[in-house]
Amino acid sequence: MVTLLAFLFVLGVLVFVHEFGHFLVARLHGIRVLTFSLGFGPKLIKVRRGGTEYCVSAVPLGGYVKLAGETVEDTRTFASDEFLSKSKWVRFQVYIAGPIMNLLLAVVVLAGVLSRGADVPLYSSAPAVIGAVAPGSPAERAGLQPGDTILSIGGVEMPSWDAVDTALLPKANRELDMTLMRDGTRREIKITPEATGKYEFGQVGIQPVMRPEVQFVTPGSPALQSGLQRGDVILAVDNQARLSREQVIDRIRKAGGQTLTFTVLRGGESLDLKIAPSGGMIGAQLTPFEVRRVDPTLVEAFNLSLKQNWESTVQIGQTVKGLVSRQVPVRQLMGPVAIAELSGQAAALGWATLFNLMAMISLNLGLINLLPVPVLDGGHIAILAAEGLSRRDFSDKWKERILLAGAALIALLMVTVIFNDISRLLR
Repeated sequence: MVTLLAFLFVLGVLVFVHEFGHFLVARLHGIRVLTFSLGFGPKLIKVRRGGTEYCVSAVPLGGYVKLAGETVEDTRTFASDEFLSKSKWVRFQVYIAGPIMNLLLAVVVLAGVLSRGADVPLYSSAPAVIGAVAPGSPAERAGLQPGDTILSIGGVEMPSWDAVDTALLPKANRELDMTLMRDGTRREIKITPEATGKYEFGQVGIQPVMRPEVQFVTPGSPALQSGLQRGDVILAVDNQARLSREQVIDRIRKAGGQTLTFTVLRGGESLDLKIAPSGGMIGAQLTPFEVRRVDPTLVEAFNLSLKQNWESTVQIGQTVKGLVSRQVPVRQLMGPVAIAELSGQAAALGWATLFNLMAMISLNLGLINLLPVPVLDGGHIAILAAEGLSRRDFSDKWKERILLAGAALIALLMVTVIFNDISRLLR
């Protein structure tokens, strides 16, 4: 039930904002709006106001705004309030308003999420220095070692771990060229990411250098009494370095009443602290990796949102290019079932995660609708642009053929993503 409600909420907001963009600009230019519908198919709820029928329809996988005289097939009186009676410039504004509203929604929602502040992993923006290589992984087979720094993948520079993740995730089962630095020497290798998880994301079995960090110290606990503080980075326990969070916890539990020596990094200096666990605990909460606290102002949150949405836009463009060139597997495309599942998982983690997902989907929806594919808003804009450049209107029959081809392409895409969703469920 949570999954269904979260899905309907996310989809309802995205569709409403998109269609409201078309509706608002149409009304501003005096175009008569016949119907504003959330969903397709039979109308479950409908209200008529000011000549417009507002309704909620049975199939909640989209929505539409029906304008007077929108197509040549409509019964037209050639009145000034009909869509086709307006100039190409006005029609362009109506078409582009929907995607623009989705892009604006992505920026605003993400800015709201970011304004709450967050603990950001340090490794995500750090150089891609390998901290561990999983046994039997593609990385081990390719000869990668802890301490190697990844410089580029597929000829594209990798300034951080975020960039590495972005490069690998969509490239499952595709051989890639990787450049790395080892002991001051550049090396060239070939590596093929494995498809992992139900979404078949590419992974090679490497992880950054991650050192546990103290997030919270319980008042009166052995940790506090020994001088452990929030922000301390654990370098070693009893001189055993490079321990993961789980390994540190395991040593604490097995210590019994024996005192452990924690070597921590604080303010750039290394300190040794003697801590005697009590009941298998020391009274400290650890994160798996070092973090930095970010608490942006509202203006800074909007700037961060613009930056992150632009980075996501570039990534989406690369993914679309990869799909066309067959470098990105079609199996990674998600349909309504996958989006519903992700919405439910996000809702379980809290409203901030759900709204973050909404911003991401809104950005995708806005950009995809701008693609020059007939039936989509971008396809209509492309036809208007072509007519403007040729200084003549194309024939109705020619436009109909283009729209039919676009509809067939969209139908094929829908069949593909639904097939992917069903395949994931069966797996």
